[in-house]
Amino acid sequence: MAQTTENQTEQQAVNPAEELKKAAQAAEQAQGAELPPEVAQAEGDLAAQLAAAQAKAAEHFDLYVRSVAEMENVRRRAAEDVQKAQKFGVEKFAQNLLPVVDSLEKALEITADSEGPMREGLLATHRQLMHALEASGMTMLDPQGEKFDPNSQQAICMVPAAEGLEVGHVAQVYQRGWKIHDRVLRPAMVSVVQG
Repeated sequence: MAQTTENQTEQQAVNPAEELKKAAQAAEQAQGAELPPEVAQAEGDLAAQLAAAQAKAAEHFDLYVRSVAEMENVRRRAAEDVQKAQKFGVEKFAQNLLPVVDSLEKALEITADSEGPMREGLLATHRQLMHALEASGMTMLDPQGEKFDPNSQQAICMVPAAEGLEVGHVAQVYQRGWKIHDRVLRPAMVSVVQG
C-alpha cells in the first residue's frame, strides 16, 4: 500500500511538469502564429492610446514642475518686496524731513552764542528729531577729512591743496548727507582737494 502511494505521488509530480512543458510549447506556437487582423488593430490602437496618455502625462508633469518653480519665485520676490517696504517705506517722508533738520541745525548755529530757554528748546527738539531719524534706520554722513567717495558724496568744487589736506580728500562739508539703512538718501555736498 505504501508503494501505491509513492507511485501516485511520482505520477502527480511528473504530470505538473509535463503540463508546464505543454503550456510553454503552446505559448511558443501562439507567438509564432499571426494574430487575427481585429486583434492586431485593437492592440495597435491600445499602444497608440498608451503613447498619447504617456505624452500627456509628461506634459502635465512638466507644467507642474514649472508651476511649482514659478510659485517659489513669486513667494521669494514677495518676501523681498515686503522686506524692502519695511526698510525703505519711510524714504519719501525722510527726504521731505531733511530740510527741516538742516533748518534746525542752522538755527542752532545762529543761537550758539546765546543762552536761555529758546536755545534749550532748540537743542531738545534737535535731539528728539535725531533720535527719531536714527530709530528709523537713518544715519548722517559727515565725511570731513575722509577720502572722496562719489557713491555717497557730491563734489561741488575743487580746492587747491593746503597744509594738512591730502589730495582726493574732502576739504569742507557744505551739507551733510544721509543714508537710510544701506541706501544713500541724500549725498553729502563737499569740496575736494585737487592735486
